[in-house]
Amino acid sequence: MTKKTPRFEDSLLELEQLVERLEQGDTSLEESLKAFERGVQLTRVCQTALKEAEQKIQVLLEVEGQVQLKPFNPES
Repeated sequence: MTKKTPRFEDSLLELEQLVERLEQGDTSLEESLKAFERGVQLTRVCQTALKEAEQKIQVLLEVEGQVQLKPFNPES
């Protein structure tokens, strides 16, 4: 059985929920440590996903062996 990598959006949502729960301050030390450990794992998953997306974009923008960086314009 292959371990499925969680989707970026799912990991980010879970991370946001963990942060909110920790910010409330009503969890025990043990629960807080477990939540922190999980948060570190989720952060790594998100960072990896973003790095992979960045690498894919660079490959798509590569022209004749040269990376052509273009400004990001979300409206176009």
